[in-house]
Amino acid sequence: MQKRFPAFALLFVLNCVSCAASARDRDYLPPEVQQVLAKQRIPGTSLSVLVKEVGRDEPLISYNSTVPRNPASTIKVVTTWSALEILGPAYTWQTRAYATGPVKDQVLDGDLVLVGGGDPFMTAERWWGFTNGVRLAGIRRIKGDVIIDNSYFEPQGDDRGAFDNKPFSTYNVLPDALLVNFQTVNFSLFPDLAGGKLRPSAFPWPANLKVDSTASVEGGSCRRAGGGIDVSTPDGPAGNTMAISGRYAASCGPLSFTRAVMRAPEFAYGTFKTFWEESGGELDGGWHIGILPPGASMVYSQDSLSLAEIIRLVNKFSSNAMARQLLLTLAAEKAGRPGTTDGGRKVITEFLASQGISIPDLVLENGSGLSRDERITAEGLADVLLAAWRSQYMPEFAASLPLSATDGTLRRRFRSPEMQGRLRMKTGSLEGVSALAGYVNAASGRTFVTVVIVNDPRAGGGGQAVQAALVQWVFGQ
Repeated sequence: MQKRFPAFALLFVLNCVSCAASARDRDYLPPEVQQVLAKQRIPGTSLSVLVKEVGRDEPLISYNSTVPRNPASTIKVVTTWSALEILGPAYTWQTRAYATGPVKDQVLDGDLVLVGGGDPFMTAERWWGFTNGVRLAGIRRIKGDVIIDNSYFEPQGDDRGAFDNKPFSTYNVLPDALLVNFQTVNFSLFPDLAGGKLRPSAFPWPANLKVDSTASVEGGSCRRAGGGIDVSTPDGPAGNTMAISGRYAASCGPLSFTRAVMRAPEFAYGTFKTFWEESGGELDGGWHIGILPPGASMVYSQDSLSLAEIIRLVNKFSSNAMARQLLLTLAAEKAGRPGTTDGGRKVITEFLASQGISIPDLVLENGSGLSRDERITAEGLADVLLAAWRSQYMPEFAASLPLSATDGTLRRRFRSPEMQGRLRMKTGSLEGVSALAGYVNAASGRTFVTVVIVNDPRAGGGGQAVQAALVQWVFGQ
């Protein structure tokens, strides 16, 4: 039987959360927030809040604001703003192709070297465009190998499952200087009842990825999701083979799923070869990882989206891989190549210090929030947001944040008509962590920097309820 709080205990909890009556007292929390904390059984010690009106020095609310906490993906605010200020909104990444030998009659007598420049958003469509750009540069046949040069970043290893043992999830993809389509394939399995087989299809389909389907197709009703299909990688998550087995009811229709597969260099080569041959190109040799040799001549270069566009994708959709690419790019550009995680941390902490932003106990692990170790205070996040508001690049940064009830990770939150589009806030969520940080354009027209972080086992459901109560209160100021 669930235990109930007696009335006096509830009053005790509320009084312990806040004994002050003024909104300017540092321990103040609005009664609405206190009530939600009590209802969700989240202690006040698990909560940090900082609310400050833009243009005023005194905070409206400062509650446990100097306690370091795990911010989850709200740390992307620090990474993206630092990159915007250090590199500028027009910064782009370049992906280049070089020939190691002469080209005659559209035949390259040598190797083709693909040099990754760290592009965070090299989708399959953009990679297809790059491949065709090489073809249009006058090469039809490559007599040598394809060489992948990903030396712009330090290798990040192959263990995509280190965080939560889910190596096939796109959010766990590791950064790489030549990261194509987030190493992700969209698979579709089509039941062929006449042939008794489950036929696979994929996009993109790397030429070096083998899909071995032994799954049988049967008649009858569709009784369960997945139809009893098992998808495995016999050579491990970084391997080049996928095995599909089991029995599937034809009445279930096509089955689709998305998986991160292989290793980044192999994926880049495999998808390049697929698109190359589809465009009419020929490749005589194989591939290997290497460094651009002296004397090679550039045959094609493709720019990425601008940094202003990239941070919009990072923050709106909370892309971990793209945020990590930003951190390594900062290192490569400002601390020396190859870009390292340590170098990226150093660049950001030195930049914050140059802006007069001091965040004691700041811990940056990878800059994406996919970490159990990253730590920042609510006050520190608020200081970054206030500095960004005063920046010449404020329009670009503010436009990168999700809009309430409109897009990104806030598209289904704060849906009351009066609040739609008036919150620009970055979300953050991990097991035991729920966070929100950004700008609230209140009903009065005043703008408040608002940060709320919950670190508690009940944060999964209760954290958003606390955030909703706090933001509603701020909106009414």
